[in-house]
Amino acid sequence: MIIPSMKYILFNKPYGALSQFTDEGTGHATLKDFIAVPNVYAAGRLDRDSEGLLLLTDDGALIKKISDPQHHVEKTYWALVEGEPTPEKLTKLERGIQLKGYRTRPCQARLIPDPNLPARPKPVTPHGPTAWIELKLREGKKRQVRHMTAAVGLFTLRLVRAAIGAVQLGNLAPGRWRELTQGELRSLRG
Repeated sequence: MIIPSMKYILFNKPYGALSQFTDEGTGHATLKDFIAVPNVYAAGRLDRDSEGLLLLTDDGALIKKISDPQHHVEKTYWALVEGEPTPEKLTKLERGIQLKGYRTRPCQARLIPDPNLPARPKPVTPHGPTAWIELKLREGKKRQVRHMTAAVGLFTLRLVRAAIGAVQLGNLAPGRWRELTQGELRSLRG
């Protein structure tokens, strides 16, 4: 019996696209508009307004490992925030934030220089000072980064997932995908 090899895809999800293959009548772009590989599923999601690294595979065990916070796979996000990310605000983010119904786990938060990202199709229109921060989380609840930053008075204007574990988005253009390297796959399997 021949067992087909598993598929492992790194995709740069563009702003406005859904992290699923069906649009359910919304009229938004979906993974189907970018990826013509059958039977792969996203290991976690990014909301429609978020961009960046999305892993797709037909390896259910790897999806569980990446998605389940019990496995502690670190995810790196770059957030353009409106407001001043003071050391006190960054410390609050790092210690965990009390949100509706749960407290976020401790994370890493730091101010970063403007990342080299392509312009977004829908421009960001801030009403005050902005800065980029990097957050490294080991969990991923729905819109968690946006809720965390808002809780400390920093409003997320643009959100990009830059890495999952050691796998980095790199220079992959929005809407493009590639297969994971063997080294990247080994690092995720840990």
